[in-house]
Amino acid sequence: MKQTKEDAVLRVENLKQYFTSGFGKKKIVVKAVDDISFTINKGEAFGLVGESGCGKTTTGRSIIRLYEPTGGNVYFNGKLISRKLSKEEKKSVTRGIQMIFQDPIASLNPRMTVKEIIGEGLKINNLCDNEEHMMELIYNMLETVGLTKDHATRYPHEFSGGQRQRIGIARALITNPDLVIADEPISALDVSIQAQVLNLLNELKKKLGLTVLFIAHDLSVVKYFSDTIGVMYNGKIVELAKSEELYKYPLHPYTKSLLSAIPLADPNYERHRKRIYYDPSIHNYDKEEPELVEIRPGHFIYASKSEIEQYKVLI
Repeated sequence: MKQTKEDAVLRVENLKQYFTSGFGKKKIVVKAVDDISFTINKGEAFGLVGESGCGKTTTGRSIIRLYEPTGGNVYFNGKLISRKLSKEEKKSVTRGIQMIFQDPIASLNPRMTVKEIIGEGLKINNLCDNEEHMMELIYNMLETVGLTKDHATRYPHEFSGGQRQRIGIARALITNPDLVIADEPISALDVSIQAQVLNLLNELKKKLGLTVLFIAHDLSVVKYFSDTIGVMYNGKIVELAKSEELYKYPLHPYTKSLLSAIPLADPNYERHRKRIYYDPSIHNYDKEEPELVEIRPGHFIYASKSEIEQYKVLI
């Protein structure tokens, strides 16, 4: 994965996000994101996958500056954005990076109409000449996400979950962002609607050439949507590779565990499917410090030197 700085829309270097609770001797430091690095090139969909609590959502929120990073650097279009930014710089970043949130109900203002929700980004960033131009852009975006202009005057509570998520997608795309962070955009939806929204996102990615950080806990969904996949566990990226490579040659025990949990529409397979359970105690890092190492071209794994030798035998 020879990613060049010139092509990178987003470059994350040694990002850390720690949270503290309690006082004195009872003070606890939670390392939600602990020294992770990755690059997303223009037009690429980068999938970040892992179980709940592994730090993937916190990573997305730290990038977009909803959380102030504890350490590390985040570069957006070559500019360092993990430092203190001026008002104008913040405005540029928030316009260039948009987020699709997990919960389509909580993320939409119930007191605003659809046209107000979608048009807010246009107004803040002065992207329309007048009211007529703004409505034209809103109507076009509604049609792009599978809604109609008749929906513009309605309120969020009048829509189904899938329709509300389409509104959230429209709001994110209306400013023509350079990077979209999709934080588990289908996990809160009914199973019957998930495929529709995922197909819509995939179509938009191809049609608009979107650069996406796709956060999810389902490896099958991430494989369908992503070009490159980073597997997170306990605040660390433990394996990183192209989508097909990761599925054909999973090396880290945690990745194998996630893959073993993917169900298939085959009763015979499901009857004999064996789950692989990951036991983190198999790693002994007391003497050897682990790091993210390229074990195959474009395939990285978080391991110690002795573990690397063991993984090489499996290739």
